[in-house]
Amino acid sequence: MQKGVQRFAKRALDVVVSGILLLALLPCLALLWLLVKWKLGSPAIFRQPRPGLRGVPFTIYKFRTMTDARDAAGNLLPDDARMTKFGDLLRTLSLDELPELFNVLTGKMSLVGPRPLRMQYLGRYTAQQMRRHDVPPGITGWAQVNGRNTLTWEQRFELDVWYVDHWSFGLDIQILFKTVYQVVRRAGVSPQGHVTMPEFGIDHREAGQL
Repeated sequence: MQKGVQRFAKRALDVVVSGILLLALLPCLALLWLLVKWKLGSPAIFRQPRPGLRGVPFTIYKFRTMTDARDAAGNLLPDDARMTKFGDLLRTLSLDELPELFNVLTGKMSLVGPRPLRMQYLGRYTAQQMRRHDVPPGITGWAQVNGRNTLTWEQRFELDVWYVDHWSFGLDIQILFKTVYQVVRRAGVSPQGHVTMPEFGIDHREAGQL
């Protein structure tokens, strides 16, 4: 009964906060859309299928942070070659995540939960790691306020599963306050030596920037 009430409170918080922020930030979102399209190209909104609750796919929305620069053969250049100062600023301030508020409003995501990663990772998880999908994915989460991208993949997944096992409405509120602090500090945005997280489950010495 108590968990049911807390789940209702969590969803109510998601709807109220995401709805208010989308309305309040509409001029800002429109300006960012124009700036991203001008500086980084079209489309300004990055769309990609990601696994949601129980691993069911949904389309995530984010502002793009990299160009589509390619080599002579038409292959995308490495992330560090496509990341601009403007794109890095969007990531540092977490402004690229703002369109995910629409995912929260429609119920595909929550404000708080394990980050939705790539679809191809589903086949690479251990049974324990797969438990991160037992709750809806979030814009921020326990791993994000405890190291973010400075953590190894294994550390992130351990924190995600810890969240699943210890979730409460009060924990979500704690994570939201910590997220604001982390964004202000601009902490843990990029892993050491990379502009984005290396792909999970691949030998990084061969994969390079992915």
